[in-house]
Amino acid sequence: MDPRVAWIQPEQKGPANAFWMQVWETSQVRANSGQHLHNNQNHNLHLNSPASHHGISKGTTSNHGTAFSSFGVTLPNGTVQNSLTPFNNCVKRHPTQPPAPLNNHTHHPGRRKSDNKASTYGMNYLLSNYVSSGTGTPWKTRKYSPGVDGLHEEVVDFYNFMSPRPEEAAMRKEVVDRIETVIKELWPTADVQIFGSFSTGLYLPTSDIDLVVFGKWECPPLQQLEQALRKHNVAEPFSIKVLDKATVPIIKLTDQETEVKVDISFNVESGVKAAFFIKDYTRRYPVLPYMIFVLKQFLLQRDLNEVFTGGISSYSLILMVISFLQLHPRIDASNPNINLGILLIEFFELYGRHFNYLKTGIRVKNGGAYMAKEDMMKVMTNGYRPSMLCIEDPLMPGNDVGRSSYGAMQVQQVFDYAYIVLGHAMSPLARSYPNKDIDSSLGRIIKVTQEVIDYREWILTKWGGRHLARMESQGKSSVCNLCVPC
Repeated sequence: MDPRVAWIQPEQKGPANAFWMQVWETSQVRANSGQHLHNNQNHNLHLNSPASHHGISKGTTSNHGTAFSSFGVTLPNGTVQNSLTPFNNCVKRHPTQPPAPLNNHTHHPGRRKSDNKASTYGMNYLLSNYVSSGTGTPWKTRKYSPGVDGLHEEVVDFYNFMSPRPEEAAMRKEVVDRIETVIKELWPTADVQIFGSFSTGLYLPTSDIDLVVFGKWECPPLQQLEQALRKHNVAEPFSIKVLDKATVPIIKLTDQETEVKVDISFNVESGVKAAFFIKDYTRRYPVLPYMIFVLKQFLLQRDLNEVFTGGISSYSLILMVISFLQLHPRIDASNPNINLGILLIEFFELYGRHFNYLKTGIRVKNGGAYMAKEDMMKVMTNGYRPSMLCIEDPLMPGNDVGRSSYGAMQVQQVFDYAYIVLGHAMSPLARSYPNKDIDSSLGRIIKVTQEVIDYREWILTKWGGRHLARMESQGKSSVCNLCVPC
């Protein structure tokens, strides 16, 4: 993996970055490796490094064995006592690195796009300039309250802005219909089902569509379907990939008309079951979708949202959030009126600073618990193999969901970074900044690129009429059932 994707985010600077750049550049024999390494060393961030922990934390421990710092304590009257100290001199910015242009993106359906429209690589330099100008924070349309109350309001606005629009659901339904037509032409009795984020409604504008095909085959007919998709020109040229050696063999493609990425698997029931499992927990924890949207965007723009590139999958992330809510020692996380700002910071604090990845595994079933990783690994189907992020699959107890996330420590580092940055934004000193009236606390850690905004506007223009026609002919539920958790 090119470390520029996963390491040159400013929050990931440090000695390890220089080391990995050396390893990678040596292996690639890049002519300009010395210049890359020189630039690397000039962009270091001086962040507080997490302390060593022999358990989950040294803080107040609950009866579940977890702990949270006393960042914010909810008082009986509903107010929050803030106990954070300001973080000073956290960032050493490069003096000459110009910010990347943000307004030169226009959506052209015929032009081949980068793999990740949401990536903010190159945007994170001189971050304060973007924050003060409001660029990259289109959800911010009002002045927020100070402190964690304002962060709560901003998380709600971000969720409302990024939630799927009816036109986006209609567009995705057309992609599914196109692929299903090809599949039915090959195998008329095959059953095509949607799972993943499109099924649960927890998808961002650029998220993939996950499909599973059920039928009677001795081996998954990957090549046969690949040839049929090529014949019907469903996918962009050269975008179809057959991953027949993966743990779950799949076909990956990018739809030619919409640029939506699609993963197709065969006879895998776990994905469909997981979708029902997630829908159930969104009913138990109304705050779950708000947390997931922010965290998905946070990882997506740093290219840490896919196991294929070392990040953590959406399923792993959701299980981490569920575990966090289950074992929270001070807050009834099923209460829909919880302050989302506090929850978000405490999530980053737990998994960025206090969680012991070396010794602790996550269990969600039966109310949730932290387990000794050594004991969990002994019963895993992959044997006693080291796994940095150990998450027991609640639907398949022998499956370690996080075993392939080889970049889990990079995720831990960016979570720690987010905790520091948001903590600084919540401090009383932030209220005296010159840009306090136009500042965006959430915008310090996540951005929405202009390319994504243009893409959504293109969808709105092209599918707005089609959506209305579909509603009239089939009824509103035919589309909404796909995008709203039941």
